[in-house]
Amino acid sequence: MSIVSRRRFQLGLLLGPVTLFLLIFFVVPLGIMVVTSFLAPGLYGGVEWIFYPDNFGRILGFANPEFEEYDPVYISIFLRSVKIALLTVAVTLLVCYPAAFHISRLSETSKNFCLFLITLPFFSSLIVRLFVWVLILRQTGLVNEALQATGLIDRPLQMIYTDGAIILGMVYVFIPFMFMPVYASVEKLDWRLVQASLDLGAGPVRTFLRIILPLTAPGIIGGSVIVFIPALGNFVVPAVLGGAKVMMLGNLIEAQFLSARNWPFGSALAMMVMAVMLVLLVAYVIVSGRRGAAALAR
Repeated sequence: MSIVSRRRFQLGLLLGPVTLFLLIFFVVPLGIMVVTSFLAPGLYGGVEWIFYPDNFGRILGFANPEFEEYDPVYISIFLRSVKIALLTVAVTLLVCYPAAFHISRLSETSKNFCLFLITLPFFSSLIVRLFVWVLILRQTGLVNEALQATGLIDRPLQMIYTDGAIILGMVYVFIPFMFMPVYASVEKLDWRLVQASLDLGAGPVRTFLRIILPLTAPGIIGGSVIVFIPALGNFVVPAVLGGAKVMMLGNLIEAQFLSARNWPFGSALAMMVMAVMLVLLVAYVIVSGRRGAAALAR
């Protein structure tokens, strides 16, 4: 056996189990969902093997009125989910970006301790942590009790079961996912370039826009993608902190599969989420490739 054949065989042994796992538990279920999204819903649940594109028409507005009725509530839920996911990305970035700079300048011991604190929430159950926020935000919760005790409000504020409560819960859950990519970029930042920019007369704002921001952009983009994708389809946080008052895509998909038993329509909604994620990932790969090519050209 030649060296090339031996290396191919070793590479096949290494990648074979992972490839088989992804094929069985990712590609095959995704293919089933794609096929199901173009089938007709069964009378008592399940599917009928009839080509039926009106599942997407029910969302996007080209449904056949003899079988389906277009309801703008679905596109409004989709847009609300995108809005909440984008706000989650923005708030987590505003929190993590300055924190990453501060932590990167600490001593090695303090830095490791801060990184441990950021990953500490992963050691406890997500449901337990979210129900703690319920105790904090509800009308008889800690925040309302404190505000009433100080005389700032006369009656409790409605903080839970709102978009704001969902965004707060999302930010709390996804802060580690934003912080790690941003911190990795900040940690690799060459501060000599920043100092040179300041010495040559550029002010702090211009130095940030021309030096710091471009050098840390890969971490910002990576963290934004990592946060936006799960935030868009998340259903645990809206279910706990939004209740029945705030419906998001994840909750709508769950309801179609488990309550309404309309699997084709649930699959079509899931495919809409997958399409948005795919567009984001392709855009991220293109941007990263262009940055890499520009770096090599220099």
